[in-house]
Amino acid sequence: MIFERALRRELVSTAGAVFTTLFTITLTVMLIKILGQAAGGQVSSQDVVALIGFQSLNYLPIILILTGFISVLLVVTRSYQDSEMVVWFSAGLSLTRWVKPVLLFGWPIVLLTGVLSFVATPWANEQSAQFRERFEKREDIARVSPGKFQESATANRIFFVEGVSGDASKVKNIFVNTFQDGKNSVVVAKEGEMEVDKDGEKFVIMNKGRRYDGMPSQPDFQLIEFERYGLLVANQSQAAAGDKSAKALQTWDLLTQDNGFSRGELLWRVALPLMAVLLMLLAIPLAFVNPRAGRSIGLLVALLLFVVYSNTISVFQAAVVQNRMSLLVGWWPVHILVLLLVVALFAWRLTVNSRYHPQVMWACVRRAMTLKRQG
Repeated sequence: MIFERALRRELVSTAGAVFTTLFTITLTVMLIKILGQAAGGQVSSQDVVALIGFQSLNYLPIILILTGFISVLLVVTRSYQDSEMVVWFSAGLSLTRWVKPVLLFGWPIVLLTGVLSFVATPWANEQSAQFRERFEKREDIARVSPGKFQESATANRIFFVEGVSGDASKVKNIFVNTFQDGKNSVVVAKEGEMEVDKDGEKFVIMNKGRRYDGMPSQPDFQLIEFERYGLLVANQSQAAAGDKSAKALQTWDLLTQDNGFSRGELLWRVALPLMAVLLMLLAIPLAFVNPRAGRSIGLLVALLLFVVYSNTISVFQAAVVQNRMSLLVGWWPVHILVLLLVVALFAWRLTVNSRYHPQVMWACVRRAMTLKRQG
């Protein structure tokens, strides 16, 4: 049908613009956040591009859901504003005729959301966790950016180096300020390198330097000059690998694990493609707007419904994680409520010209009351 083809073309073009806008905003926020983490020494500056890619995959399902929802909402709202819906209804066509072209437009979004939710996003979270874990396992001295003061992982030591060699194991012009057991110690040296002893303990070995213990004004102040000085940085136990989070587990691994975190993550992954379908259907009756009024209010209401929908799913997810609700009970109630809302809004719009419509019945009551007062 010509109408369906034209509608799908308009939906696709609108979706392209909406997706580009949302993805650009998300990418900008992620870039600022990850660059801040790199500047603060939380992640490696060499991993910034990779981490941005992994985070992009993590946010893509939500971006796609919003893209489908907003695109349908904008297109249907424009039809109301341009009075195309008046012609549509005058021709005896129902609002339900919009469901088929919207679903034909939306099925790639739903499919891609499902693939991202069940496969790509867990892989991206796993890779991102590995990058961060690998950086956390590195020695404090290797995490220092040249020319910057950097706090150690234990938060009791400040490092500063003027330069780092290519393998990040040798440094020069070192400054280390350590505060431990209520005492302050400062070590400065011309050069140093990393060494690991037979027990697995990691030291930074500094050459040709000085150590200052305490405050110069205190009687216990000490100044020590050294040719070679070893400073403990990390031991073998600090390099132990942490547990994988549920977000980084593949779906088949979640199915084999019987704990609250796995069940909660599985609920969220199932919810994303369902959200994509239901929100696109909800946008059809929700897009009604008076042609003489603006459409910003309708868009704000729609976005508010999206926030309430996603947050309610998060509440059920938290209940499943805390074992206050089983997965079989928690995964479906929110979606059933939204489906009932879709049916109710369609019924409201389909019966708008019926004498049994609440607005028509209320207008009749008001008219009768007015006539009674006048009589």
